[in-house]
Amino acid sequence: LGMGALMGGGGIGGYMTESAMAEAELEAELEAQVDAQVDEGKKEDETVNIVLQTEEAPSIEAMKIFSGTANLQLAQEIAEELGVELGKLQIKTYADGEIGIQVHDNVRGKDIYIIQPTCPPGVNDNLMELILLVSTMRRASARKITAVIPYFGYARQDRKMQSRVPISAADVCRLLESMGVDRVVAVDLHCGQIQGFFGPRTPCDNLEGSVVALPHFAGLDLKSENTIVASPDAGGVHRAKHFRDRLKKRYGIDAGLAMIIKQRLRANAVERMDLVGNVEGCDVILVDDMIDTAGTLTKAASELTARGAKRVYAFATHGLFNGPAVSRISNSELEQVVVCNTVPLKPSALQCPKIKQLSTGKLLSEAISRIHFKQSVSALFQK
Repeated sequence: LGMGALMGGGGIGGYMTESAMAEAELEAELEAQVDAQVDEGKKEDETVNIVLQTEEAPSIEAMKIFSGTANLQLAQEIAEELGVELGKLQIKTYADGEIGIQVHDNVRGKDIYIIQPTCPPGVNDNLMELILLVSTMRRASARKITAVIPYFGYARQDRKMQSRVPISAADVCRLLESMGVDRVVAVDLHCGQIQGFFGPRTPCDNLEGSVVALPHFAGLDLKSENTIVASPDAGGVHRAKHFRDRLKKRYGIDAGLAMIIKQRLRANAVERMDLVGNVEGCDVILVDDMIDTAGTLTKAASELTARGAKRVYAFATHGLFNGPAVSRISNSELEQVVVCNTVPLKPSALQCPKIKQLSTGKLLSEAISRIHFKQSVSALFQK
C-alpha cells in the first residue's frame, strides 16, 4: 500500500489498468475523428464558396428564343424587344398529318424560351407542336426550358361540372411537365388556380394583360363621375375590380363597378341577364378574359344600353372571334372592342372597324428578361 501511494496514479500500484488504457485510446480516436470531420466541413464550405463565386452570371448570349407556328408575329416582336434573333428551326407537316421538328441552332447549356400559344385554329396541333418543341430542346441538352404560352388552350375545362368528364386543363399541365418544361409563362389564364395544376418544381407566371389596355382607355377622356367598369358574368367580378383599381391608381380615374348575372341554356348560349349596379348616363367598360363567339358580350352591351349606358366599350385579353363573333360585334351597341395579340386576329376581325388589337410584345419580353436575369416578375405590375 505504501509503495502504491508513493508512486501515485490510478490503477494498482500507480499503473493504468487495461480497461483504463482502452478507454483512453477510444477517447483519443473519437477526438481525432471529430477533428477530421471539422476539417472536411471547412473544405466543403470553401468548395461551395468557390463554386458560388465562379458561377457565371446570366447573359443575353445564354438566352435563345424559339417560336412555333401559332403566333410567329408576336414571337418576332418579343425577340426584337429583347435585341436577339429568333432561333432557327424547321416545322413541317407530313402527308399523314404528323408534325416534324428540327432545330438548327446549338442549344446545349442554353436557357430556352419557346413562344407558342395553344390557340385556334388548330388548338391540338399547336399544343402538339409545343410538346414536341419542349421534348426536342430537352433531348438536345438545353439548360432550362420556359414555355411562354400567351393563350392557354383548354383553360376553360378547369373543373368537373358533371360526371365522367376530364379536367383537361390539368391534363395539359401534366403533359408539359412530363416533357420536361422548367417554367411556364401565361397571360390572363381563364382561372388563376390553373397555376396550381403544375407541381412546385414548375412555377407558372400568370401575367396581366390589362396593363397593356389601361393606357388606351385612359386616353379616351373618361371621367370618374360617369365611368363604370363592368363584368359580363359573376365569375369575372374580381378581374373587373382589379382593372378598376389599376385605372384609379395609375390614371386617377375612380370608376364605379357593376356586374351582369347571366343564366346559360348551354355553352355559348345565354337565356337572360340581370344587371347589378347603376349605369345610367355612364361610359361602361366591359372587362373579360376572352371573347369566343361574342354572344355574352353583345347581349351584355344591349342590356347596358337598355339600362341607360351612354357608351359601351369592351376589353378582353384574348380575341378568338369564332363563328358569328365579328358580325355580332359589327351589329352591336359596342363602341369599341379592345383585345391583345396573344391570338392572331382572323382577316374578318382585322377588317372590322370596331375591333382594335394591342401588342403584348413588350410585356412578354420584359417578363422573359426578368426571369432570365433572376429579377422580380411581380414588379412589372407595381410600376
